[in-house]
Amino acid sequence: MLLQAAGFAVLAALSPTALLISAVYLGSARPRTTALCYLAGAVLISTVMGIAVLLLLRYGDFQLPGHRTPRYGLRLGLGLVMLAAIAVVARRKPRLLAVPGQPGNPGGPGQPGPGRQPDQGKGIVSRLVSSPSPRTAVVVGLLVFGPGVTFIAAIQVIATARAGVPLSALGLVIVIVINVAFVWLPFLAYLAAPDLTTRKLTAFNSWLRAHGRILLMLALLVAGAALTVNGLLGLIRPA
Repeated sequence: MLLQAAGFAVLAALSPTALLISAVYLGSARPRTTALCYLAGAVLISTVMGIAVLLLLRYGDFQLPGHRTPRYGLRLGLGLVMLAAIAVVARRKPRLLAVPGQPGNPGGPGQPGPGRQPDQGKGIVSRLVSSPSPRTAVVVGLLVFGPGVTFIAAIQVIATARAGVPLSALGLVIVIVINVAFVWLPFLAYLAAPDLTTRKLTAFNSWLRAHGRILLMLALLVAGAALTVNGLLGLIRPA
């Protein structure tokens, strides 16, 4: 149960946007405080939503043997949603997060590029990130780490397993820690080697900005296929 939940959590953690934002905050005027507030927002929303989904499925008795069909039906439904999301991501026009000081954002924070009005064409996350501060970093953490389908898939593995409270709590903690890995890993690396981490993140983010959509589609494909196959086998296999 723990291994399967951790696997889906890894797929949920593969967020180019989350890592790009970490790079911005670690290069801001108050890197430690801002990045820590970003982490706090990410952990808070992951914990609240994780507990909510876990309790919802547990109160629905999805873990009981008699609810075998609804349990596997849920997994099949999540898998199909992920596979359908691939088409949405593929057709959606890429919207790069405005990263101060990087190509594609010539004006830097608070300075629009040529011919643009301030914040024109930006989403709320881009507007908040363009002016880094501890307060807005918490909000960005809440928005960016709002529950996705892969995160819910990881929680449902725990919720539908016939496990006691201690094991379920351990599984939830593991999923949350992995889910926010693109925040705390760069933060710890920055604390150990600030200059090296900043240089590596800048270089890696250039690659992520070019290939982030492909990575997201691959993560959705793997998770969607796994849940769909698992759901189908569970429904057609004799109880």
